[in-house]
Amino acid sequence: MSARDGGPAEVAIVGGGLAGLTAALALQEAGLRPTVYEARPRLGGATHSFTRDGLTVDNGQHIFLKCCSAYQGLLARLDALDRVRVQDRFDVRVLTPDGPGGRLRRAKAPGPLHLLPALAGYRLLSPPDRLRAVGASLALDRVDPADPSLDRISMGTWLAEHGQGPWARAALWELFVTAALNVRLDGAALGPAAFVCQTALLGRADAADIGVPAVPLGDLHGTLPAAEIERNGGRIHLNAKVTAIDAGPRLVVDGSPVGADAVVLAVPHRAAAGLVPEEAAPDRARWAGLGSSPIVNVHVVYDRPVLRVDGADLPFAAAVGSPVQWVFDRTAVSGLTGGGQYLAVSVSAADRWIDTPTAELRSVYLAELRRLLPAARRARVTDFFVTRERHATFRQSPGSDALRPASATRLPWLFLAGAWTDTGWPDTMEGAVRSGLTAARLVRRHLRPTVRNEHRQDGGSGR
Repeated sequence: MSARDGGPAEVAIVGGGLAGLTAALALQEAGLRPTVYEARPRLGGATHSFTRDGLTVDNGQHIFLKCCSAYQGLLARLDALDRVRVQDRFDVRVLTPDGPGGRLRRAKAPGPLHLLPALAGYRLLSPPDRLRAVGASLALDRVDPADPSLDRISMGTWLAEHGQGPWARAALWELFVTAALNVRLDGAALGPAAFVCQTALLGRADAADIGVPAVPLGDLHGTLPAAEIERNGGRIHLNAKVTAIDAGPRLVVDGSPVGADAVVLAVPHRAAAGLVPEEAAPDRARWAGLGSSPIVNVHVVYDRPVLRVDGADLPFAAAVGSPVQWVFDRTAVSGLTGGGQYLAVSVSAADRWIDTPTAELRSVYLAELRRLLPAARRARVTDFFVTRERHATFRQSPGSDALRPASATRLPWLFLAGAWTDTGWPDTMEGAVRSGLTAARLVRRHLRPTVRNEHRQDGGSGR
């Protein structure tokens, strides 16, 4: 039953990732009834979990920063803020294969002064490089990320023009920009790269404090939102493949027509281009230009703890001068017991590795971990496996920003969601959540008379 039949307004949401689930939760708060159609047998989209030999494994390590307010708002809505861990203050150990590493730790001072002591003491850069890094940071803070002309310039080019040599780019800037945008500096658009640096590193003092899930992503981004949606009258259909969206509005789900009052299409751009009717987005073929950028995650289980520096156990660390980019301790989250340690190595912009055989990755990455972590040289590897996300994000390269569509389409009842849409944020969990909130707001506006009538019939309960 739909609003046209006297029932609550029905909103079909195609895609059960963060964007779609966020939209469903927000629509329920407005008194609408969402139905989520997910083609796969699980929720979570690009952030999901699976089991392997008794371990719960996330398909990839995902983090958020304290500046990610929309994502934290989603966690609060799910009463799940106690299921993540956030640093007291930004603090990253940076490992190198040769000699001592470095450390970047913010001071307790207002931004951007909070990072000056970190740069001043960053021993992986020479004193002149540290001064030049401060100068580049101040110049970057004056850049307008919304300037369309920046979409034609690469971050690598801009940094080189501002005195950042190859080592400074690798040992400082690459650490954060590549992890955030999933593209190397020379291929990263300056606009989103500047946005990341300004928002996370040069803005509020605590903006870059790192948060990591303390439970599997399958629970955080699947089980919890599903329970909340169904508890409040929404519906979730797994293994439900939508093959067409027609005027009506109407979906074709597993060969059968399904009506709705509005539709939120929350799938990757490659799939969206094939589902959106031409009259809704005549330029949808351009979305193919967003491309994709891969992420590879290398999973290693040791018979003892190895992620430690100067005698201290670390939850994660970065690396430079190595194929290892970031490494995370996944032991507790995975359920591993018995005194061993499970590490996940996250490799962004992984074009070089995405098709490399597992045996070769094992040879390369185990050797690199032994170079970076002295304790790994004495440890025995009890398991090794690889997860690959070939289309982890769209390729956030020069020219990509102009290709990202708005949530609204030319059909008044059809809306787009997903981190690839024009959220103002990079393709991240934060961007996905923001896109879901935007789509939900536009649906409410489109269905406002229906919602208003339901509110009156409900006695103004504000359900």
